[in-house]
Amino acid sequence: MGNSGSFAEKQNPRSEKSGLEKVKAGVSKVNNVINLIGTWVFRLRKIVLAAPVVYYALKLASYNSQHLPEVVGLDLQSTGEFAITVSRQMAVMGPLALTGFCLAMMFCSRKALYSWAISVFTLALPLMILISNVYPS
Repeated sequence: MGNSGSFAEKQNPRSEKSGLEKVKAGVSKVNNVINLIGTWVFRLRKIVLAAPVVYYALKLASYNSQHLPEVVGLDLQSTGEFAITVSRQMAVMGPLALTGFCLAMMFCSRKALYSWAISVFTLALPLMILISNVYPS
């Protein structure tokens, strides 16, 4: 007949990859992609860290500019009066500038995490101003 060899001779196990080798190759490719993504996130870590802080700082500034009274009181005394009063614009732009300064220091610093943590804590300042002026005790 026209067959010139047995079935075992037609299959060459050395020329084709086995299933395990295919899985290893796939895992290797996935690992390379994850390593590439991790490398770029590490290189752009300052931007990755700063993006949500900038977003929430602007969101809080916008909210405070709409909901704070015209004259904002700071340093609430035990009598219920404020020791210092400033304009709404100053109460909105002050914490925003402080957060921006902390982020600028983060971009200048070799250890970005310390300045970034401080900038995250500065996001509490607009909330405290809002709470003390809208809900005075």
